[in-house]
Amino acid sequence: MKFEVLGKNGFVPTKAIKDYAEKRFSKVVSFFGPEVISEVRVVCKVYKDHHKIEVTIPAKGQVLRAEVSDMDMYAAIDKANDKLVAQIRKHKDKLKKNLEKEGIKQAYSHEFDAESLEKDILASQLVKSKKVDLKPMSSEEAIAAMELSGHDFYVFLDKESSKTNVVYRRDDGDYAIIETQPL
Repeated sequence: MKFEVLGKNGFVPTKAIKDYAEKRFSKVVSFFGPEVISEVRVVCKVYKDHHKIEVTIPAKGQVLRAEVSDMDMYAAIDKANDKLVAQIRKHKDKLKKNLEKEGIKQAYSHEFDAESLEKDILASQLVKSKKVDLKPMSSEEAIAAMELSGHDFYVFLDKESSKTNVVYRRDDGDYAIIETQPL
C-alpha cells in the first residue's frame, strides 16, 4: 500500500509526523483489505494561525475524505482520523452494500464493530482542477458516495438515463439532483 504524507505552504513533514499519520490512519485502512485500498494521501498545510490536514483514501467505487484544521498538527491528524471513522460508522451499511457489488467479493478484512471503534478512537478564482471517473450508479448510491467524500455535491453517471448528473445537499439538509441534457 502506498502511504504518502506531503507538506504544503513551505512545510516539510518530519519523520515523526509521517509515522504518526501512518499509525493513526492505518486503523481506517484496516477496515478494508489491501485489495480495496491501495493508497492513502495526507496533505499537511501550515498557516499563521492553524494547521490543516487533508486526507484522501480512494477505495474501489468510493472515496473517503476528511479535511480538518487545528492549532496542533498532531491534534489535526487525530481529528481527521476521528472524522473518517465517524463517516464509516455513519454509513457502514451503505458503504458495505456499495463495496460488495460486482467484482469486490471481500470488501472488509473484518466486520465493523461500533463499540470497539468508540473504545479505540477516543473562491473567487479557479485554484484546482480535478478529474473524476464517472461510474454508472443510482441516486441513492451517489448520495452515499457524496457523504463518504465529505463534499456537498457529487457528480455521477445515472444508471437509467446514462446522463451525467449532480447530487447535492441543500441548505435545509435535504438532497437534490441536477440532471443534465444536451442543447
